Amino acid sequence: YMGIIELALIGVGLSMDAFAVSICKGLSMKKVDVKYMVVLAIFFGGFQALMPSIGWFLGSRFQQYITAVDHWIAFILLAAIGGKMILDVIKEKGEGEEVCPDASVKIDLKENVVLAVATSIDALAVGITFAFLQVRLAPSVTVIGCITFGFTIAGVFIGNVFGSKIKDKATLIGGLILIGIGVKILLEHLGIFG
Repeated sequence: YMGIIELALIGVGLSMDAFAVSICKGLSMKKVDVKYMVVLAIFFGGFQALMPSIGWFLGSRFQQYITAVDHWIAFILLAAIGGKMILDVIKEKGEGEEVCPDASVKIDLKENVVLAVATSIDALAVGITFAFLQVRLAPSVTVIGCITFGFTIAGVFIGNVFGSKIKDKATLIGGLILIGIGVKILLEHLGIFG
């Protein structure tokens, strides 16, 4: 069972990649392009809801085979995703300050799909975790999709006003949240916590 607070935290953790990309998009705008921002938010939020659904269906298929170790799998997947997010930030710092990749601001469907898939691929693994933990699919993907939608809108505005200083911190926080939830799931299943 997973409460609304944990779902919201997972939503926040997963949306940090989309948030970072939308900060880049905001950076490249002289003034905020509302139509572009909303389309981007729909893409990011939509894919962030779609990916865990796909993961959930995959996970449900194999659930009976791995019930004994499902909490370990959930922990490993969440810790790996969170760890990768943190390592990406550390690596970027080592290579000098990363400037946002060439961010053209025109509604390009192919680019939006590629960015949406790239920023939501982690959510696929989280969907598998949801299946093992028997989390109800519809409310959880709705929460994740809406949070990502909101963070994308916020990211464009923040990027437009403040620039890239916040991007790395957002990704770090997202990584730490996902690792934290993975640890909590593991400790609960081992009976150490909760």
